[in-house]
Amino acid sequence: MDRPRPETVARAGDEGAADQQIDVGVLVAHSPDGDRDRLRSFGARMASDAADELGAATDVVWQFHAADAAPLPDGADRRPSEFLDRATDRMVEGPYDVVVVVTDVPLRSSRERFVPGLASPLGRIAVVSTRTLLRSPRGEPRYALDDQPARWNGATLLLHLLGHVLGASHGDGDVMEPFRFDPTRRSIPRFDVDVRRHLDRIADEVPAAEVRARSRLRRLAFHATSAARNPRQVLQALVRSRAPLLPLSLPKLATAALTPTLVIVFSAEAWDVGFHLSNATAAAFAVVSVVAAATYLLFAQNLSFPRDRHQVVTEHTALVNVTVFVVLLAAMVGLFVLVGGIILTIELLVFPPNLMANWPSLEDPAVTIADLVRTGAFIATIGVLSGALAGGLESRTIVGHLALFRDRP
Repeated sequence: MDRPRPETVARAGDEGAADQQIDVGVLVAHSPDGDRDRLRSFGARMASDAADELGAATDVVWQFHAADAAPLPDGADRRPSEFLDRATDRMVEGPYDVVVVVTDVPLRSSRERFVPGLASPLGRIAVVSTRTLLRSPRGEPRYALDDQPARWNGATLLLHLLGHVLGASHGDGDVMEPFRFDPTRRSIPRFDVDVRRHLDRIADEVPAAEVRARSRLRRLAFHATSAARNPRQVLQALVRSRAPLLPLSLPKLATAALTPTLVIVFSAEAWDVGFHLSNATAAAFAVVSVVAAATYLLFAQNLSFPRDRHQVVTEHTALVNVTVFVVLLAAMVGLFVLVGGIILTIELLVFPPNLMANWPSLEDPAVTIADLVRTGAFIATIGVLSGALAGGLESRTIVGHLALFRDRP
C-alpha cells in the first residue's frame, strides 16, 4: 500500500536503505484549554531531536509525520489505554508503523502513579505527557514547552519509549535507564552498543504486514496467523497483565457473578444437577462457558481495535486484538476459580455432611470430594456466565491498560 504524504516533521536514517522505512505518526491529544499549535511544535521538535539517534541505532530511515490533532473533552488525568482508540485509528488510516501520542493531560500508570510517558511494545504506541516535563524546582516558575529542560528531557523520554517499543528494557543502560527528569540536561543519551545491535535486527520487523479484509472470516484468519507468528509477544503481555487477577479489580463483574451463585448453592435442583453430571460434561460446560463469556465481553464492550471499521488491518493491530481476547479469557478463568473457591468453601464448611448424604435423589448416599468439586464447578460456571452478561466491565480501558502498556517509563 502506498504511504501517505502528510507533513513530515523529521526524517533520519540510512538513506541508502530507503526501502526500509519506519513511518511514525505524531498525534497531538490536547485538553480544551491546551495550546494545540504549541503542543504540535513541541512534538515535532522532540521527534527531530530523537530521529538522528534512532536512525543511527537501527540503520533504517525513520520518518515522523504530523497526524491530525485529537481534542479531549476535559483536562482530567488519563490512563494510556484511553488513547488507544485514537492511536489505532490513525495507525490504520496513515498507515503508520508506530504512533506517538503527545498530550498535555496527566498520565497515570497501572500502579496509579503519575508518569511522564508509557509505551506499548505490542501496540507500537508511545504516550508522552508534557505535564511532568514542565515541572520546575520548588519556588521557581514552571517551564515552558520551548525551554531547554522540557526540550531535551522530552527528546530523551521519546527515545526511551521508542526503545521499549523496539524491545529494549531498563537493564540495557544509557538511554534505556529508567527515565528521570533532569533540569540540567542539554543533549540526549545514546543507545548502548549491544542495544544498537538488537535494534538493528528488530527494526526490519517493524513495518508490519497488513491485509485488506472486508469479510469477517478473512479478518479472523489474519488475526490467527498474526498470533501464530508472534506467540511470545502475546504471552509476555498476558503475564504482565496478571489477567487471572483482573476480576479483583472489577467489583461489578465479580458481584454479578457471585450474587446468583450464593442463592443457587442453597438450591436442591442445582445440587441434583451437579451430582448427576459426568466429569467430562461438567468440564466441557465450564470450558465452553468461559470462552463464550470472554467472546461476549469482547464484542459487547467493543474491545477490538480500531473501533471504526477499516478495510486495512495491520499485524500489530491484530496482535492487540488477540492479546485483549486472551486477557479476557484468562480473566474469565480467574473469575471461575474465584467463584468456585467460594462455593467449595461453603460446601465444605457450611453444609452439614449428613444433609447431602440423605438427599433422596442420590442413588449412592456417599458424598465424595469429587462430587463437591464437580457441583461447585457447575455452579461457578453459571456465575461466570451471569457475571459476563449482567456485570460486564466497569471500564473497557482497563483491559488494554493492563495488557498492553508497561507500568513505568
